Amino acid sequence: MNEPTNVKPAGIIEKIFFFVLLLTCLTPYISIPVALFMGLAFALFFRNPYPDTSKKTSKYLLQASVVGLGFGMNLFEALKAGKEGIVFTIVSVFGVLLLGILMGRIFRLEKTIAYLISAGTAICGGSAIAAVAPIVKAKDTEISVSIGTVFILNAIALFIFPILGHTLNLSQDQFGTWAAIAIHDVSSVVGASAAFGEEAIKIATTVKLIRALWIIPVAIVTSFFFQTEIGQDLQALVYPVFHAGHAGQYFPAPA
Repeated sequence: MNEPTNVKPAGIIEKIFFFVLLLTCLTPYISIPVALFMGLAFALFFRNPYPDTSKKTSKYLLQASVVGLGFGMNLFEALKAGKEGIVFTIVSVFGVLLLGILMGRIFRLEKTIAYLISAGTAICGGSAIAAVAPIVKAKDTEISVSIGTVFILNAIALFIFPILGHTLNLSQDQFGTWAAIAIHDVSSVVGASAAFGEEAIKIATTVKLIRALWIIPVAIVTSFFFQTEIGQDLQALVYPVFHAGHAGQYFPAPA
C-alpha cells in the first residue's frame, strides 16, 4: 500500500517567480554563470512548478541547444582542434572512467551510481549519464543522484575555472582545451570559456563536442561491462547518434 506523500504542489507565487526568472534569463543582460546560479537558487528554495513537463522537455531543449551551437562551428577549425586534442581526449576519457570505477569500489559505492558518475565525469555529464543509464538498467533515484553530483561539480567549475585560468596566466588555447577536458557538460564548458575569451570558447566547444562522440564506444563497452545486450537498449543510442549528428562540423559557418 502506497504511503501518502506530504509534498505539496507549487503555488501561484512560485509559478510567477519561475516565469519571471525564465524571461529574465532570455534577455542579453544575464550571463550564463548568472543564469545557472539563479536556477540553482530557485531549485534550492522553491519547488519545481512543472516537474512532469520539465522532465519531458529538458532533453529536447538540450539537444536543440547543442545542435544550434554545432551549426556555428567551422569544419576546418573543428578538424584542427580535434586533431590537437585527440590525445588528451583519449587519455582523459578512459583514464577518468577507470579511476571513477576504482574509487567507487574503494568507497563502496553502489556499482550503478559509481559507473554513471564516472561516465558523466569522463565524457559530457548529463548527456553521457542519459546515454548509459538504460544500458545499466539504472533506477530513477540512481540517475538523479548521478546527475545531481555531476551538475554540482559543473556549477563549481563554471565559476572557479575562469579565475584559475587568469591566475595561472593560461592562453586562450590552453584554457579552451583545459575547460573542454576538465568540465563535464557542454553548457558549463561554454559558460566558463565564454567568460575567459572568444578564442577560448571556440577551442573549448569544438574539443568538447568531439569528445562527446566517445559516448558511442563507451556505450558499447558498458553493454559488455554490465553484461547486457545493447540491441535491447536501442533507445540508449539516441544520444550517441544525436551527438554524432549535432557535431556541426559538416556545416561550416559562413565567413
